[in-house]
Amino acid sequence: MHLHQHDAATHADFTVSAGDRVPFVFTHHASHLPRPDSVVADDALAGTESFWAEWIAQCRYDGRWPEAVRRALITLKALTYAPTGGILAAATTSLPEQLGGTRNWDYRYCWLRDATFTLQALIGTGFTTEAREWREWLVRAVAGDPADLQIMYGLDGARGLTETTLDWLSGYEGSAPVRVGNAAADQFQLDVWGEVLDGLHLVREAGLPVFHTAWDLQRGLLDFLEGHWDQPDNSLWEVRGPRRQFVHSKVMAWAGVDRAVRTVERHGLVGPTQSWCRLRDRIHADVCAHGYDADRGTFTQFYGSRGLDAALLLIPRVGFLPWSDPRVRGTIEAVRTHLAHDGFVRRYDTDADGCVDGLPGGEGSFLACTFWLADALHGIGRTDEARRLFEKVLALRNDVGLLSEEYDATLGRQIGNVPQAFSMVGLVNTARHLEGTPITTHTNPGLPDLVHLVP
Repeated sequence: MHLHQHDAATHADFTVSAGDRVPFVFTHHASHLPRPDSVVADDALAGTESFWAEWIAQCRYDGRWPEAVRRALITLKALTYAPTGGILAAATTSLPEQLGGTRNWDYRYCWLRDATFTLQALIGTGFTTEAREWREWLVRAVAGDPADLQIMYGLDGARGLTETTLDWLSGYEGSAPVRVGNAAADQFQLDVWGEVLDGLHLVREAGLPVFHTAWDLQRGLLDFLEGHWDQPDNSLWEVRGPRRQFVHSKVMAWAGVDRAVRTVERHGLVGPTQSWCRLRDRIHADVCAHGYDADRGTFTQFYGSRGLDAALLLIPRVGFLPWSDPRVRGTIEAVRTHLAHDGFVRRYDTDADGCVDGLPGGEGSFLACTFWLADALHGIGRTDEARRLFEKVLALRNDVGLLSEEYDATLGRQIGNVPQAFSMVGLVNTARHLEGTPITTHTNPGLPDLVHLVP
């Protein structure tokens, strides 16, 4: 095929008629390197098909939604950068959370928070190689001073993610600005320390080999938590308003300390467990005293708030309280009543008085949160309702089985960046949970109904 340059682009002209099959290979290489060998298109296609068929054949999931789960796992693999094991949050930037709005973010990075959920999905379906590589990326990325921990990094572990806008672009369906980089990388989000500790604990519980430096890293993260757990933060939702004492952030700080205690107890590593137990109890008491609204029977978004947060659905899942606790059941019902629209769950109410996200406009329902509600309904015994909600979300997938970040129930369309790893991970984990896999990540002698996520 003859190629020619015009207006800083490469062109080729050829004709395709009905029934024709025209292979076209376009190969890039640096000008100072030798020209690469030619690629035979049919061989390359056959090799690609063989790779994916062999890879997905490792899947151990045998439940009632095999097509959806396998498609989600393939998507997670496709979002993985092979040289480092890092997994993108999404493959796109600036696809809006509200059409015509300004909530347009660059998601082409690796979020630490996603690590635990992703590890659950991969380990639980038999993909231990990918789980190990993702864990190794995680350890490399966060190594160093725990005070310098970022919530996200580049695929190669890069820390500089300066946010800029491309003002000459009008944005998707007029949704400007278009952004490159993400300023949330510089935020303080307390829950991330807990998520990293939880993820590394999950790897140990699953029996995967652990870096010899991993425990030293965890000890450093715990030292930071001990001195900073009571500080306000920007929350997992990366709010750009004032920092607050977000309940979910405190719960995850508790979870991080709890996992350290269990690591010492179960795996024989050395650590000041008595001090950590006291810290764990102190955080627990603080959350129950200041983050729970007894009059309404629900936990709140942050201390002193009357708002709700879909992340509160994770309180029993991380073992902070058992599913049978009336405070858990009250919180699940409050979220279902006030944050769900036709079953689809918003992260929080952007229109409420006292909303602290610091942004104009609204957004759609968050698909990961909708999966969390299905998990929660299953956790309190409403499994039929949970399955109906799960299948309702499955029906939103596009023609190749992908989910974006959010869903606009009014417009009846997916919105936000796509494919969204958080949504695909939620699909896999909820499918497993509804088949009977326990949905709490550890055991707790004081909470007898909690069981291991990974046998």
